[in-house]
Amino acid sequence: MWRKKSIFFYLPYWESNLLRHNLDVMHIEKNICDNVLYTLVNETGRSKDNFKARKDLKEMGIRKDLWPDENGRYHPSLFTMSNSMKDIFLRTIKNIRVPDGLSSNISRCVDLKQRKLSGLKSHDCHVLMQQLLPIAIHNVLPDKVTAVLIELSSFFQHLCSKSLSLTELEKLQPRIILTLCHLEMLFHPSFFTIMVHLTCHLVDEAKLGGPIHYRWMYPIERYLGHLKSYLRNKAKSEGSIAEGYVAEEAITFCSRYLEGIETRFNRPPHVDDRLDDNYNTHVDSLFPQMGNSNGAFTVFELSRMEKKQAHRYVVLNCPYVKPFIDDFKDFLRRRSKGRRPSNVEIEKRVDKDFVTWFPAQLMNPDIMNTVHEDLRYLPRGPS
Repeated sequence: MWRKKSIFFYLPYWESNLLRHNLDVMHIEKNICDNVLYTLVNETGRSKDNFKARKDLKEMGIRKDLWPDENGRYHPSLFTMSNSMKDIFLRTIKNIRVPDGLSSNISRCVDLKQRKLSGLKSHDCHVLMQQLLPIAIHNVLPDKVTAVLIELSSFFQHLCSKSLSLTELEKLQPRIILTLCHLEMLFHPSFFTIMVHLTCHLVDEAKLGGPIHYRWMYPIERYLGHLKSYLRNKAKSEGSIAEGYVAEEAITFCSRYLEGIETRFNRPPHVDDRLDDNYNTHVDSLFPQMGNSNGAFTVFELSRMEKKQAHRYVVLNCPYVKPFIDDFKDFLRRRSKGRRPSNVEIEKRVDKDFVTWFPAQLMNPDIMNTVHEDLRYLPRGPS
C-alpha cells in the first residue's frame, strides 16, 4: 500500500528535530474547560453525560449503577449538579470581580434563568480553568470530584507559569497522569476526547520548547483579529486587508509629527495610573494619590473579612514569600502522622493556616535582617 509522505520529512534537519508537533495549550485548555463546565451543569447537547454515554457504559459492562433502563431513564452521576447547585455555581461565577485586564466580563456569559453558560472565549476559559473554577465548585460538588478538578486546574496553572523548573516539571508529569486516572474513575468514557488525552504530552513539550506563553496562539489570534478589522470588501478580502494595513501605517507615521492633537501615542491609557496633579502632596508624601477615575465611580469601605481575604491573596502571591510557603509545606508533611497528606490537602492547609504561621517566622531577628524589605510590612496585615 502506497502512502503519501509529509513534505516535512524531506527537510534536512527534520530527523534530528525533537519537537516536531507543538501542541497548542490554548485550544487544549479551551476544549477541556468546555467539557468540564457543560458536563457539570448538564447542558443539553453539550454535556458528556447523556443517554448515549450511559448506553456505552452498559455495552462495556462497567458501572452498573449508571446504566439506563428500558425507558431511557437513568440516575444522576456523582458530578451532576442539581438545580440548587447550579444556582450557587453560576451565581458565584457571575458575581466574581477581577482586576482590570485580567479577563473579559465573564458574567455576561452566565444565564441564571436558564442555568446555562454560553459565549465563552478562549481566554475566558483560561481564567475559569485556572482561577475561578476551584472557587466556584467549592462546597457545591462532592469532595472527590472537587479534589480532582482542583488538581486539573493546578496542573494548567503550573504549566502556564512564566518560568518553569525542570525539577518541578519532573514532578508535574506523574501528577497529570494520576489526575487523568482519577478523572476516568468519575467521568464517562465520552468525556475523554483527544484534547483530554493530549494533556499528558504537554509536560514533555514544555521541557523541549520552554515556557508555554512563547508557543501558544493568543498573540497570533489577537493579531489576526486586528487584521480582520481592516476587511471592507469580502469579495477581495486579501487586498482589502492590505489596503487597510497600509493606510493605518501611513496614519501612524504622520501622527508622530502632530502636536496638540490626541493620538495613540499621547492619549491616556485605559488604566490611568499617573500621579494626580490635583492631589495635595502635603497631606501624605509617602502615599501620593495615584490614578484618575475613568467615568462614574463609587467609594466603599472593605469589611474586616474582605481585608483578610485581600491580605491572604497578597501574601500567597508574593514572590518573596514563596520560600516560606515551601517551608510550611515541608513542615506539614513532617508533622503528619501515619498517612502522607495529598497535595490538595496541603494546599487547603496553606490557604487556611499559612497567614497565621508566617508572621511568627519573621519574628526571628536572624531572619528579619536577611529578608527583603517588603516582607517586614506584609505580616502586619492591612491597616
